[in-house]
Amino acid sequence: MNAGLKYALAFALAAGAGHVGTIVAAPFAIMHVVTGKMSQDRTAINRFVFGERVTQNSRNVVRPSPDLAYSSCVYDLSEGPLLVTAPPSPDNGYVSLSVFDARTDNIAVFDSSQFPQGIRFVLAREGQAVAGGDPVVRTSHDTGVILDRRLAPTAARFAAVDKARRMNSCAPL
Repeated sequence: MNAGLKYALAFALAAGAGHVGTIVAAPFAIMHVVTGKMSQDRTAINRFVFGERVTQNSRNVVRPSPDLAYSSCVYDLSEGPLLVTAPPSPDNGYVSLSVFDARTDNIAVFDSSQFPQGIRFVLAREGQAVAGGDPVVRTSHDTGVILDRRLAPTAARFAAVDKARRMNSCAPL
C-alpha cells in the first residue's frame, strides 16, 4: 500500500472516530453545562427553581416566550426515585412538564389537558424499585432536567401562576 493511501485511510478513520465521538459526547456535555446553570452551580438538586418573569432581556432559556412562567428541577436519581408533583394553575391555565435525560432526550411530557387536577408521577432509574400507583417515568441516566412551563401572559397572571408553581415538588420518595 502506498504512503498516500495510508494517510488517506488514517485521516478517514480519525475523522470517523471524531465524528462518532462528538455525536455521542456532545449531548452529555451540553446537559452538563445546562444543569450547572439551572441548578445554581449544583446547589439546587432535586428541587424546583423558579424563573423571573420573562422580558426582552431574558436569555436563560434560548428565545424564551414572554407568555410563559418557567421553572426547572435538575434531578439526580443516584440515591433513589423522585416523586414529582405540580399543582394546576389558577383558572385551569395551561401547565406542561417535560422530562429530559442526561443525553438531552425528552423522555416524558405531561400537561394540564391530560391531568387537569395536577401532575404527579415518579421518576426512576431503570431497575430502581417503585411502589404505589403513580405513573412511573423510567430513565437510563441518573441526571437530567424537568422543565415546568405555565401560561402567564400578563403580570397579574404571572403572579397567580407563580403562587401555584411554588408548590411544585421534585423530591426523593
